[in-house]
Amino acid sequence: MKRVDVAIVGGGPAGASAARAAAEQGADALVVEKGVPRADREELGPDSTDAAGMLDYWVDLMGIPYEEIPERVVHRELDRTEFFGPTESCVLEATGIESSYDGFGFTFHRARMDDWLRERALESGAEYRVGTSVTDVATDLSGSPTHMLTLADGEDVEADSLVLADGPQRQVTMRVLDRFSPDDRPTSQVMAPNTANHIAYQEYREFPEELFDPASLKFWWGVMPGETAYPWVFPNDGTVARVGLTMPIGMDIDAIPNREEYDLLRPEDDRVPRGGTYVERLLEREYGDEYDLSDFPLVEDRGKRGGTETYPISSTRPIESPTAANIAVAGGAMGTTSAFHEGGYHLAVRTGRIAGDLAAKGRLGAYNDQWHEAIGDEILRNVTFADIVADYGPSDWDKAFSMASDILADESDGRLLKYSVKTGIRGARLVGKYKMTKRKYRNGKYVQFREDEYTV
Repeated sequence: MKRVDVAIVGGGPAGASAARAAAEQGADALVVEKGVPRADREELGPDSTDAAGMLDYWVDLMGIPYEEIPERVVHRELDRTEFFGPTESCVLEATGIESSYDGFGFTFHRARMDDWLRERALESGAEYRVGTSVTDVATDLSGSPTHMLTLADGEDVEADSLVLADGPQRQVTMRVLDRFSPDDRPTSQVMAPNTANHIAYQEYREFPEELFDPASLKFWWGVMPGETAYPWVFPNDGTVARVGLTMPIGMDIDAIPNREEYDLLRPEDDRVPRGGTYVERLLEREYGDEYDLSDFPLVEDRGKRGGTETYPISSTRPIESPTAANIAVAGGAMGTTSAFHEGGYHLAVRTGRIAGDLAAKGRLGAYNDQWHEAIGDEILRNVTFADIVADYGPSDWDKAFSMASDILADESDGRLLKYSVKTGIRGARLVGKYKMTKRKYRNGKYVQFREDEYTV
């Protein structure tokens, strides 16, 4: 049996960051990562799937200065985001939030970023074990809480503190937390992946040089059905871009109102299209007058396999952790990733680091307060925006982008949610709805499972 101070389940951004923080405090830290093969990585590692973009102020939330990130990790530095509705559009050239990073943002190679965080954890003295999984966790609460992890290879690991960082699938997290949850409201019900997640799909495609835009993120809203469902194009190295989408899991096409209004649906569709079909239809919609799909070939040595990858995105509100049991949940496992803005890497790194640092110091009781303080404003923004647009249809997105374009034309600092004489009553209503919705979730009310609900 192995004995460590801090055991960490999952070796992605949250897990690796927790391991490094714990090791830097002198703790024996062990990461257990089951390992996933990828075409763009020679060895096993975490799943490493997302659109991999970082905005300016996210760098500060992540807590890693841009200058420290290796050149091999960064693909493109960005200067704007373009939002497209069915007929209207707007361009955002500033987030309006102060940041130490002086650009708009950047795209990065997700697998290389994960591997770099792993290297940092190892250099700090943490142990990173890849290729086996955690099959069970038993917690002893008879004294100071301890945890016994059973690994798939048969080894047992005893730890004083446990950090659950197994991503949006939460396979270990749900089993552990259910033991401390009320019978009538288990955590596995609140955070069930088939209801609390979106599904994302993306392809790595080579673009014609004249069409490749190296400095812009592009999103389309109101062209496919589903709450916070949208396709995107993210520039990578060379003229390769990730073309992908996110959508809710298990949608019934017969339950979609006004389906004829969605440009990426067809009358003959008898079910919601698969991700690859949506990507092809998006490319045809945007470039089909002059190009065909053969002009955008798949780059088959990228991504998980064959230039494609499918992955879950946590699209739910976050949960707090049962710190009285010396347990912290970090990153996507706790629900920090938002399907609304297609980004949670920065929050996974930050929450993981907080959890690892406090676990090493024997102060996990402060974890929930500290992550609220560090990332609460970001979570509040995400939850508020997602709430506002939950029922938007194609025409609503067009109205929103038309209004946003007018606001941005009037405001030099790039802030969308400001009253504008040009937008008049419509602009005031948008600001009013944002403030009212935000008020509903303030003071941590964006949390959907509180620490005091656990039966520890």
